[in-house]
Amino acid sequence: MPRTETPPAAVAGSEPVFSPALSPQEGVEAATDLFREAFGAEPDGVWYAPGRVNVIGEHTDYNGGLALPIALPHRAHLALRRRDDRTIRLVSPQTREAIDVLDLDAIGPTGTPGEVRHWNAYVAGVAWALERDGLGPLRGFDAALYSCVPLGGGLSSSAALECATAVALDDVCTLGLAGTVDTPDDAGRARLVEACIRAENEMAGAPTGGMDQSASMRCRAGHALELDCRDGSVVHVPFDLAAADLTLLVIDTKAKHSLVDGQYGARRDACERAAEILGVPLLADIEPGSLEAALATLRASKATDAEVLVARTRHVVTEIDRTRRLVALLQDGTPLTGEKLAQVGALMDASHESLRVDYEVTCPELDVAVQAARAAGAHGARMTGGGFGGSAIALVDTAAVDAVARAVVDAYADHGFAAPAFLNAVPSAPAGRLV
Repeated sequence: MPRTETPPAAVAGSEPVFSPALSPQEGVEAATDLFREAFGAEPDGVWYAPGRVNVIGEHTDYNGGLALPIALPHRAHLALRRRDDRTIRLVSPQTREAIDVLDLDAIGPTGTPGEVRHWNAYVAGVAWALERDGLGPLRGFDAALYSCVPLGGGLSSSAALECATAVALDDVCTLGLAGTVDTPDDAGRARLVEACIRAENEMAGAPTGGMDQSASMRCRAGHALELDCRDGSVVHVPFDLAAADLTLLVIDTKAKHSLVDGQYGARRDACERAAEILGVPLLADIEPGSLEAALATLRASKATDAEVLVARTRHVVTEIDRTRRLVALLQDGTPLTGEKLAQVGALMDASHESLRVDYEVTCPELDVAVQAARAAGAHGARMTGGGFGGSAIALVDTAAVDAVARAVVDAYADHGFAAPAFLNAVPSAPAGRLV
């Protein structure tokens, strides 16, 4: 997967650096050129899948709750050609000197003799998972990756790669699941999402809950995706910020972000133990009105970390409620201005505080970014993604984007942090084929 160098420390007064998205033509050309260089042939096509940013609803997916992501214009592009054997050959801009070669008959989950390492697990793992869903045997393939989804920014660079692979294999292997971007087969895409989740969980060893893959595969341009993570159902919620002269500014903190270092898994384990003590399948089963009674039950339990379980549960239940309330505000059909805008911003702010205090997944870089954005006039700001680094988002007036970004840069300089990067989150199209 494309890597970025460690950025230099921020300098007060420096101009903010924005990470551009490739145009469709640029993505096709970059992936195709790399494919030709590596394999000396033409690909069967170029497919893409977007990264995502979550507006609200963090760490709710594996608890059966609600999330509200949008697809980004930043995408992973995959030029792919089907082979006649079971060999997989993979290349990225960083591995062009040493093409990775895998055997589809020999690969397996993490911890087994067939374990696949690094970014290869996200590609080969999808093929492996599709076969275990009864969609094989598949042919091998050659593939070249070119992605502009910021790596390590908590914007689902891995899910974008998985979903690009899924729609590419769906196409070249005639699985008939995805449909097109204009006429998507949502049930088929939901099945592809499951294969992507399995690839991430079992092949890459990251215990994610599936919101990232659902966003990349099932979002629509101009909309946020209300995702019920219990049953996988979705509602497309209008999210036209430009009509209200608003921008969702993403702040890539450049603090290292990883979902395989144990912290994410520890949060998930705590939620599962709390649900077991409370006698419910998932924490989403706890209604807001029953929260205090549930917390009292946890405090009275014999768990040695009862107060931790209390805090984790409180975050999940209140975050699901915040998500439900924010969706209701977006769906009422009135412009996102005035009191309505203030309420949306307040929900975003409350989400960050809950993630900071109860879920303990923020970090100094995230907290400083959020505080600086609010102080510079953001209507609301919060961390987004798994946390422990990654990105924050701020809902700002479009005319104030540069001023808010500069305020974050200056705050980073004051704290001696590495320079952040920025991007504008425009609700974009889901995974599909470009050529």
